[in-house]
Amino acid sequence: MPDNRRSQVVTQGVQRTPNRAMLRAVGFGDNDFSKPIVGVANGYSTITPCNMGLDTLAKRAEAGIRQAGAMPQMFGTITISDGISMGTEGMKYSLVSREVIADSIETVCNGQSMDGVIAIGGCDKNMPGAMIAIARINIPAIFVYGGTIKPGHHDGKDLTVVSAFEAVGEYSAGKLSEENLLAVERNACPGAGSCGGMFTANTMSSAFEAMGMSLMYSSTMAAEDAEKADSAEKSAATLVNAIRQQILPSQILTRQAFENAIAVIMAVGGSTNSVLHLLAIAHAIGVELVIDDFETIRRRVPVLCDLKPSGRYVATDFHQAGGVPQVMKMLLDRGLLHGDALTITGQTVAELLTDIPAEPRADQDVIRPFDTPLYPQGHLGILKGNLAEEGSVAKLTGIKKRQITGPARVFESEEDCLKAILDKKIQAGDVVVVRYEGPKGGPGMREMLAPTSAIIGAGLGDSVGLITDGRFSGGTYGMVVGHVAPEAAVGGTIALVEEGDAITIDAEHNLLQLNVPEEELARRRAAWTPKPPNYTRGILGKFAKLVSTSSRGAVTDLDLFE
Repeated sequence: MPDNRRSQVVTQGVQRTPNRAMLRAVGFGDNDFSKPIVGVANGYSTITPCNMGLDTLAKRAEAGIRQAGAMPQMFGTITISDGISMGTEGMKYSLVSREVIADSIETVCNGQSMDGVIAIGGCDKNMPGAMIAIARINIPAIFVYGGTIKPGHHDGKDLTVVSAFEAVGEYSAGKLSEENLLAVERNACPGAGSCGGMFTANTMSSAFEAMGMSLMYSSTMAAEDAEKADSAEKSAATLVNAIRQQILPSQILTRQAFENAIAVIMAVGGSTNSVLHLLAIAHAIGVELVIDDFETIRRRVPVLCDLKPSGRYVATDFHQAGGVPQVMKMLLDRGLLHGDALTITGQTVAELLTDIPAEPRADQDVIRPFDTPLYPQGHLGILKGNLAEEGSVAKLTGIKKRQITGPARVFESEEDCLKAILDKKIQAGDVVVVRYEGPKGGPGMREMLAPTSAIIGAGLGDSVGLITDGRFSGGTYGMVVGHVAPEAAVGGTIALVEEGDAITIDAEHNLLQLNVPEEELARRRAAWTPKPPNYTRGILGKFAKLVSTSSRGAVTDLDLFE
């Protein structure tokens, strides 16, 4: 065991008698003081269906830790529901919650000198928040995903929460009755678990499995199935073994692991948010990863999985078809995965994939054969140009056109944009600009699921572009570009766009361009003045003061190192 962990709390003879007295009160006996102390970071809450099943998993993990010969200490950490806060001022707290989760896990594990930690989370920011903390504290750790929700059903179709957002757009466009709108709402989310498509939660859980920080197959299990609780208990035993072997996150979260995660994200058609979160985790562990790395990997990895939001299937279908291990084996056999990367089990990626078949089963079409992919290249494009000198992220799946040039329709907030869409003021060929929603400007970089879903619902998904310095939900698709950096609040070019300016989104050439002469841009830049911050106190005020650009992961401790 490392000298700077358990030995500080429960050894060193009479000097530690008071510490042991406190531990006796929470269940330690005479024979327990020589055992590893393992934190159980429990994200349980009834705020969201994503997290309402986590307490059961935490208790199974707690039992597994005891059975493996260690002592569990359970503590809580927060969540907010992106789906519930979407389209409201509360959504500004979503990305902020990632930092609160990371800070809270780091604080407890270091403050209590824990020997290892099992983090259990469900909603979108639980995953990256926990992994940022794990990277910072660098003690043996494993992540347990709470599991995906099962699909809802209506009118012969599988539903997810995104179905409800798109139904609003269809209703506003006169394509859906009020009765059917209500039916979609009532049936979209049938029980516990995170949003059921390859949205952000399932994307990040898949990434962690690919990185070796979660057990194989665990990222796509349904929250309500017995195998999910069994996996939590097995994860606990695996962690205790890692503590004894001193397998550390710094040995697992290497450059190879991040490249493996990006390759899997491209192959499964994952969320744009993964770019932001992997950059932040890499920063926390000290791995050099830049936004352009996503584009490099995208060009060599095809999209193999036909998953929502732009595809047909949900995460439970993906699980039944073979899940992340099947995709990883296909990539490994083509030299697109680092097979020698270490995992929390002590085995390498290649060793874990030994018995997985090289090609997917013929009786399913969720995972395509490698030679007949859904798309020949990955779907998360990094676009640059005078509108995004540091970069921006475009999701390219599910669209018929990858190029559009049109007049800018400029909005200073998500609410104003959504109102214009629902009022039918956005026309085919327009390029919608939503600005001052970035990390500092929002603050908090709100997701734009409501406007993008309304565009899709209105039938404009292939003919209207949307760019923003905010984020998109993992459920978003269409001709949309987010994470535009530099953001408007710091004087990025997106702040200089005027109504009617011609904007080009060109995913074929990775270009995001404002078609205005440079001398005119210089004039506008000289006349531009920053907006007063929306918040100057509390957590949003602190976040706006500390947060970095999105092209560096929107982290809050970047300036501490530069």
